[in-house]
Amino acid sequence: MAESFKITEEELKVVQEQQVNYQKIIEQLGLSDVRKHTLLSQLDLLLPKIEENKQALEEKYGSININIQTGEYTEIEKDDDGETAVVKAED
Repeated sequence: MAESFKITEEELKVVQEQQVNYQKIIEQLGLSDVRKHTLLSQLDLLLPKIEENKQALEEKYGSININIQTGEYTEIEKDDDGETAVVKAED
């Protein structure tokens, strides 16, 4: 049987601490990927709902730009040359 040798207690402690830190980092990277995947899945569910609501509002109000803070909107019209123009709502 081969002779067994040991590193010092201090060296062993350093190696053990490094391994613990390594495992924590790997775990956090994995959790980060899981969080990213979860958020991307939530985004995939949200985007069709946004589009659906956008279409419903467009059917009701026409093409508009909405101020998200106040709810006020301005109409969007196309010029004769096809350019988009913003028309302010009347007060």
